[in-house]
Amino acid sequence: MIVGMGIDLVEIARMRRLLAAQGDRALARLFTDGEVAYAMRRSEPVRHLAARVAAKEATFKALSGSAAARGIGIGWRDMEVVVHEDGRPMLMLHGAAECRATELAVACSWVTLSHSEGTAAAVVVLERA
Repeated sequence: MIVGMGIDLVEIARMRRLLAAQGDRALARLFTDGEVAYAMRRSEPVRHLAARVAAKEATFKALSGSAAARGIGIGWRDMEVVVHEDGRPMLMLHGAAECRATELAVACSWVTLSHSEGTAAAVVVLERA
């Protein structure tokens, strides 16, 4: 049974401007060390970082569901996109995001990422057993 779903788009140029203005501060605030390391190994890191921001926004939407849930303080680093050994993206939830997923009895999460020249996108689906 689906208990949450979210979608988000991020303009890659906007992410590029943010990183130019705030650099390491933005990286530390928005991403886990693993996410930064993954993106920096790519030829165009900003695309991969933008896709991860889209995934985090989509995850937040999927976890929220109500005004009370939106007030629980899920942070950027509470949601992490990792790469499965077969190459597909997976969500790892920590802190407040993990607590909210437990409240929803999330048993499985699905995430898909995409990007073009100008936009990164993500869709997240959360399932209960």
